[in-house]
Amino acid sequence: MTAFPEVGKIEYEGPESRNPLAFRWYNPNEVVEGKTMQEHFRFSVVYWHTFRGTGSDPFGPGTALRPWDDGSDLVENAVNRVKVAFEFIEKLGAPYYAFHDRDVAPEGANLKETYKNFDTVVDALEAEQQRTGIKLLWGTANMFSHPRFMHGAATSCNADAFAYAACSVKKALEVTKRLGGENYVFWGGREGYQNLLNTDLKRELDHLGKFFHMAVDYAKEIGFTGQFLIEPKPKEPTKHQYDFDSANCLAFLKSYDLDKHFKMNLETNHATLAGHTMQHELEYCGANGILGSIDANTGDLLLGWDTDQFPTNYYLTTECMLSILKYGGLGSGGVNFDAKVRRESFEPLDLFYAHIGGMDAFAKGLKVAAAIRADGKLDAFVKERYSSWDSGVGADIEADKHDFKTLEAYMLEKGEVSPNASGRQELLEHIFNMYL
Repeated sequence: MTAFPEVGKIEYEGPESRNPLAFRWYNPNEVVEGKTMQEHFRFSVVYWHTFRGTGSDPFGPGTALRPWDDGSDLVENAVNRVKVAFEFIEKLGAPYYAFHDRDVAPEGANLKETYKNFDTVVDALEAEQQRTGIKLLWGTANMFSHPRFMHGAATSCNADAFAYAACSVKKALEVTKRLGGENYVFWGGREGYQNLLNTDLKRELDHLGKFFHMAVDYAKEIGFTGQFLIEPKPKEPTKHQYDFDSANCLAFLKSYDLDKHFKMNLETNHATLAGHTMQHELEYCGANGILGSIDANTGDLLLGWDTDQFPTNYYLTTECMLSILKYGGLGSGGVNFDAKVRRESFEPLDLFYAHIGGMDAFAKGLKVAAAIRADGKLDAFVKERYSSWDSGVGADIEADKHDFKTLEAYMLEKGEVSPNASGRQELLEHIFNMYL
C-alpha cells in the first residue's frame, strides 16, 4: 500500500519544464566543478517537520492531513510511519534523512521501556535503509520538549536532568552508529537562560563543557567516527542560548578544549535571528575550518521567530553555494531540509512541492555560483582590493617582520596613507545580478 499514490519517482525534466512534480535545475548526475550535484548537496529529509509536523502554532492546533498516521504515540504507529517516510524519500530521490530520537520512537513509562521502543523502530529504520540505500546523515537526541528539560539538559540546575540527558545522548549515539550515521548533532534547545537572577552562568557553561567531553569520550569508546556538529541558534525558546552563533560556539569550544572535536551545522533562519546573514556564518566557519553541514531553510524577515520556511530564493542559495564551494564543500555533512510546509499547506502532496522547490533552488544556486567562480570577476576584484598586502610593507607585516616601532618609522618617512580604489559595492551587486 502506498501513502502517496498520486506521485511517482521525481525526475529531472530541465529548465523548460512546468511540471511541479519534476526538477527543473536539480539533476543529480550533472557534474559541476568536478562533482555531481548529488555529491555537492547530499540532500537530507528531516523526520520531525516532514513526518511528525502537524501544522500547529501558538494560536491553534494542527491542520495537516496525514492519512497514514493515527495520531497515537504507539510503537506500532511509529513503525508504520517509517515505511511512509522511506516511500517519500525514495520517490523524492534524496540520499539521506535525519532524526531526533523522539521523532522516530515514543517515550515509554520509564527509561528502560523508552530504550525498547527506540530499538523496535530502529529495526524498521535499518530494514528500510537496506532496502532503499537511503542513509542517515545525522542523529540527535531531543532534550528540549519533555518537561524534565524545562531548565535545560546539560545546563540544568537539576543534576538528575543532566544524568537523563546523558542517557539520551548515549543511546542516540549507539543508534546513530548502528544506522551508519555520518554525523551527530547537538542543538542547545533550552541550554540557556530566561533570567540571570536565578542563573549561575559559569557553572552551567562548565557543565555543558563536561557533557560534551563525556560525549566525545563515549563516541571513542563505541567506535563512532562520525563528525560531531553544533547547531548555533539565538533566542527562542530561551532569552539567551549558549550556542548563540558560530563565533560564540567556537569561543566556547576553545575555552573547554573541544574545538578539535566539533564543527558547525548552520541554518539560515538561525543566522538571521542572530543578526547575521547565512553567508556570514558560512564564511566565518569556513575561515576557521569548522564548516560541517547546513540546515536548508529561510525565515520571514518580517517575523522575529524561527519560521523554518523552505528556501526558494536564488539569491540566498547562490550566496550559500559561493561560500560552500570556496571552502571545499560540506565533507560528511549535507544540505538538510529542516523546513516545514506552512499551516495552510496541509495536504500530503504539499510535502513534495516544498522539497522539490528547495532542491531546485539550491541546484540553481550551485550553477550560478559555479558560473561566477569560473568568470572570476568578483574574485579578481577582491584580490586587487587587498593587493597592498601582497608585496612591500603589507607582505612584511604578514610575515611578522614589523612591530609598532618599525611601522612608525615607515609612516614617518611615507607621510600619509595612499588611497585605495573604490569599494564599488553597487557595481559588484549589479555584476552578481547579471548571473541570475
